[in-house]
This record gives sequence, structure tokens and C-alpha cells, in this order.
Amino acid sequence: MKNLLFICIALLSFQAIGQVEQATLLGQWSDDTLVGSNAFDNTYNEIWGLAVNGREFAVIGTTLGTHIIDVTDPRNPVEIEVIEGAVTGPSIIHRDYHDDGCFLYVVADEPTNPNANELSTLQIIDISELPESVKVVYDSDELFFRAHNIFIDEPNDRLYAFIANGGGMPFSAMRIYDISNPVNPQFLATHNELGGLNISQVHDGYVLDNMAYLNLGPNGFGIADFTDPVNPVLLGTLDNYPEQGYNHSGWLSEDGQYYYMSDETHGMRMKVVDVSDPTDLDIVEFFNAGNPAETSIPHNQIVACDYLYVSYYYDGLQVYDISNPANPVRVAEFDTSSEPDARSFKGAWGVYPFLPSGNILVADMQEGLFVFEAIDDSDCSQRRQMCGIPVSSTSIAVHNNVFTILPNPAHDFIVLSTQNDIEESLTVTLMDIAGRQVANRQVDLVGGKHTFDLPQNTAPGLYLISVQGKDFIHTEKVIIE
Repeated sequence: MKNLLFICIALLSFQAIGQVEQATLLGQWSDDTLVGSNAFDNTYNEIWGLAVNGREFAVIGTTLGTHIIDVTDPRNPVEIEVIEGAVTGPSIIHRDYHDDGCFLYVVADEPTNPNANELSTLQIIDISELPESVKVVYDSDELFFRAHNIFIDEPNDRLYAFIANGGGMPFSAMRIYDISNPVNPQFLATHNELGGLNISQVHDGYVLDNMAYLNLGPNGFGIADFTDPVNPVLLGTLDNYPEQGYNHSGWLSEDGQYYYMSDETHGMRMKVVDVSDPTDLDIVEFFNAGNPAETSIPHNQIVACDYLYVSYYYDGLQVYDISNPANPVRVAEFDTSSEPDARSFKGAWGVYPFLPSGNILVADMQEGLFVFEAIDDSDCSQRRQMCGIPVSSTSIAVHNNVFTILPNPAHDFIVLSTQNDIEESLTVTLMDIAGRQVANRQVDLVGGKHTFDLPQNTAPGLYLISVQGKDFIHTEKVIIE
């Protein structure tokens, strides 16, 4: 009976493994002129994605800085911008990214010594004019010179900086900043303890509408309510659990009931945590990359609708079906790394699955950028348009100087005019600088002109106005007084 049971289990395992498909690689990008870090020989680190003015972009960190790669044609990634960091070269291991509207926020984790001759900075980059250009609108160590990770609670315009140094303050396990003015962050609070619990660090976190899911490194996992950023309420902790290692990072399921958590410790499996009751946290499942080696180790993960995407260091990209959220099923993989398994940190660093196309971005520490075909071909609600006009399923050309938009500054109206013959109905969208829609109308040009009346009580400030036709998009900034 035992032998029969073993055979049945083996057959089921074989069938499960057989169902794991190779992800389809569409394109790659790397730069052989860049140096690796002194620590792990990693030229590349974090990955992020942007969709701006009808095109898709990968953002990848290196020892030099931030590289913006046009991946609209995923089979032909093209580098279009490089923003150097305040510190560059082999001392850099780690950069991190998050966006809010039309702004990309950039941090670095090195140097760690506040007495260093060179200090990193917080950089804020205006991405609204991609693919033509980007503009660094903030570059300073005034708030901090080091942050290991950042996360933006978009509904509340708050930036959370994890493991932060500088800005006239000692080391902080975490800090919170108000970015309702995107280019002028304002300090709100710093925390080295929560609810009486001393925390040596918050390595990473996921924050949505003031609820923070915090990966506390050696202190495990915790959930806190930051409605009052100065006096948060610690709701629950998970500080003693099976296969506990260095609690590194995680991501919340779309229904908010489960948290997918990784311990960045060799041989440790990933965990599914039931967070439906934050005061009673419970691990309901363990899973891995199908590699029994003691050197197998997860790094970062992101949920997009019914799939969990994991950058699994030496095991590359791993994708899990989480349509049953408590039971991840591995469905796709791709080994991005040529490095032999070891008790080190090499291979797939980060993953990003939110592009409107569904294509998946992966950063490998030694190999660079990988672009994979979408696993999920449904209309995933979590795919995001970061800034500008949504990406069309067909190629859209971006034509400059098609329209004249006057007056600028404007008060009650804007006149759109063109010398080109355009007979089709056009979509005109007015957005604030964070990318939020203020007005959207279908218009026809009469005699090559249209007067776009501004909504009543439009607040003064900087806005974006975009005109979209069947085969073009034109976007400009406009000041409303």
C-alpha cells in the first residue's frame, strides 16, 4: 500500500510539473559597458514599468542609474533615456522605483554610511513627455540619502520609505511623506516601533488606503493602520512561524484576503498568509519554484488579478495561478540566469506585470532586461495606465506639432487648432499632473478649430491636455490660472 501511495504521489507530482510551461520570451536588453557591483557582481537591480502617451516602457536600475527602455515593440527594446544616480559605480547594489501619476520616484540603498563622501538622493522624474524626453524635477538628499525600498499609497498620496537614513534624522525603520504636491514631498512621520513593538527595520511593504502590510526582516510580518501617520495602530503580527527566515517582501491578493510573502533565506518556501482578520494571522499554504535545492531562494513578487509573478533569483521568473488564492499553482517559468545555484544572491531580481499589454518585465542581476509575453490575456483590472492616453491594441503614432493649444496659461477655455485636415471625431482629455482625468469629451474640429471650455471651478495649476484620433495622439502641458 505504501508503495502504491508513493507511485500515485509521484505521478501527481509529475503531472503538476508537466503543466508548467515555459514563458514566451519576446525581447531582451542589456549594456555590456556597465560595471557590476562589488558585492554580487550585479549590474542590474530593480524593474518597474510605465505606460505613457500610448507607449510602454521598462524602468531598470543599474550601477549607473535609471534606464528607461521603450518596450512598445517588445521584440525590439530600445533605450531612450538614462538618468544617472548621485552615486554610481560598483558600490551600488540596489535602486528602487514607484510611480504616482506622471511622476517616477527613485531611491538608492547605497551608501549606508552618513559620513560617506558621496550621498545618494531621492529623485523625482516627470515622465509626462515620454517618449520625447524626461525631466528630473527633484534631486536632493534633504529628506534622506538612502532608502532600501519605497511604496506609494496612491489613494492617499503618501510615500513610504523603508530603511531610511539622512535628512537630519537618525536611521529610521520606516518614514512617511505626503506627496500630494508630487514635486515637493513633506515629511509626516518616522517609526522605529509600532504599538510597543521595537522594529529594527521595515525591509519592504505593501500599502493600500492606509493599511500597511509590513515585512519586518528578522522581526517577521505585521499589519498596521496608518490613517493617522504619526500614531499608527498595530493590528497584528506574525513573528514566530514555520520556515521563518528574513521576512523580505510580499503582495496582497486582489480581494485583500491573502498576502503572498517571501523569506529571503535559502531553502525557505514562500507563504500564503490569511490576512482577512489582521488580529489573527495564519499561514495557510507553503509553495516554491519546484526546485528542491537548498540554495533556491525567492526575492520579489507582485499580484496581478489571478496570477502571482515572482522573481526567484537563480530560478528566474515563476508564475502561479491564484484563482484559488489560498492554493497557488505554478503554471509558467523561465530561467533567466546562467549563474550556478549557490548560497549567494544572483539571477532574477524583480518582476513587473502591470503593463496594459499584459507583457511581463523581469530584471536579472547579471543578464539585464527580459520581456515576456502576457500569461493572462483577460482584461485584468489591475493593469494600469500610469500617465497620458491608454495604450491602444493597435500601434499609435505620436505626432508633435499637429495642434496648437492656446492660450497658455488659460483661464476659462482652450482653443485647439490645426492646419491639417481632420474629419474624424477626436477625444480630448484634460488631466491633472498626477494623471487623474478632469474632463473628457468627443469633439469635432470646425474650420480646423475647437474651443474646449474648461470645467467650472478648475483649480489653478499645471495640467495635461491630450488629443487622440484614430491614428495619432498629441499631448501638451497647459497652465490654468
